Amino acid sequence: MSGDLQDQAKRHLWMHFTRMGSYADADVPVIVRGEGCYVYDEHGNRYLDGLSALYCVNIGHGRAELGDAAAAQAKELAFYTNWSYAHPRSIELATRIAGLAPGNLNRVFFTSGGSEAVESAWKLAKAYHAAKGEPLRHKLISRKLAYHGVTMGALTATGLTALRQPFEPLTPGGIHVPNTNSYRWEEDRDQLWAADAIEEAIEFAGPETVAAVILEPVQNGGGCFVPQDGYFQRVREICDRHGVLLISDEVICSWGRLGHWFGCERYGYAPDMVTTAKGISSAYAPLGAVITADHIAEPFLHGKAIFNHGFTFGGHPVACAVGLANIDVMEREDLCGHVRENEGRFREVLDSLRDLPIVGDVRGAGYFHAIELVKNKDTKETFSSHESEELLRGFLSGELFRRGLICRTDDRGDPIVQLSPPLIAGEEQFEEIEAILRPVLSEASERMERWSSLSRA
Repeated sequence: MSGDLQDQAKRHLWMHFTRMGSYADADVPVIVRGEGCYVYDEHGNRYLDGLSALYCVNIGHGRAELGDAAAAQAKELAFYTNWSYAHPRSIELATRIAGLAPGNLNRVFFTSGGSEAVESAWKLAKAYHAAKGEPLRHKLISRKLAYHGVTMGALTATGLTALRQPFEPLTPGGIHVPNTNSYRWEEDRDQLWAADAIEEAIEFAGPETVAAVILEPVQNGGGCFVPQDGYFQRVREICDRHGVLLISDEVICSWGRLGHWFGCERYGYAPDMVTTAKGISSAYAPLGAVITADHIAEPFLHGKAIFNHGFTFGGHPVACAVGLANIDVMEREDLCGHVRENEGRFREVLDSLRDLPIVGDVRGAGYFHAIELVKNKDTKETFSSHESEELLRGFLSGELFRRGLICRTDDRGDPIVQLSPPLIAGEEQFEEIEAILRPVLSEASERMERWSSLSRA
């Protein structure tokens, strides 16, 4: 059967964001089951899932109660649409989410995933302004290196050139501003300059044309960029001053990833909308949502007004049943509290790697951290594109997996190793992460020094 799976995968399966040619002479990693913080491949090898699959299996693998909830719902009502109808699970989950969301974020528009949520939020921002008599407001401001999704609108918001260029022209209206990666800032730079850059962009574009600003609480692209103290408060003031909506993109940062139900709670700001997915169901079923403040929904609640937008599977009954069961687990085990209690230890383990010559920076929050790799710690010199290819794809990615750790190695900004374990992880998993990362990063440092010497020769 194993050989059959490999042959079939190579012949028929088109994997996402994958260099398919990499598996011409190598096996496709086939993950067949999961339990807690670990997954197992077709050969029985065990791996610590240090990325929660893709920042999303928050409650860990193998939770039978979520499967039971899905099965029970499929027997009762496998599917009905939310287009002009409702069903009990979408109503119950929307109510539950509204009860957990801060402030007046009380209205929930379901999608099937994160890109759809971002796409929906931008469309809703445009529709909201039009309903309020400002139809010129259509532009969306986001940050450089930020990843917001791959649909054409979400891709416009995404600040990664390599992902955007192959599909241009994109949806018009995207504007990109600096991110909060203070590791790469000059020491005397004002700590809120990146927030002020948003106001400069609004004023340059014309405030009457800007619909929204979309920001992640902790930016994923580039490697877990955290905000400076007061950053989001300044952004909120800027948005209010210019009549621009603030969208908190929490596809990753909600549902306990930062130790709170929503990332905006950790940093103390009130968005007009929150986009979410991934951990909303711990990925046991595809589900996403836009959660809006009451004032965003208000123009669409009267007479013939309508938000002309939707998805067939947005708020699918089975997915909503799974989402409800997921929240049950999180509340019963106080997983947000668990993250807050243990994130200090997680960070200590990662910070302990700073003695390695290749480790330049460690940053992040909650169970969402990145290690930036550098060529020279004193100067913060980064690796060239050729060196990064050799470092990440030529060695690190495969070696970490071979030793039993699934994490992310990425160079869409500067080279990083990213870790985002299930929220149930604790000391045992932290020690295992360190026990694998330290020798592999040490070897990576030595290999790159040798490779650099040979290149110079």
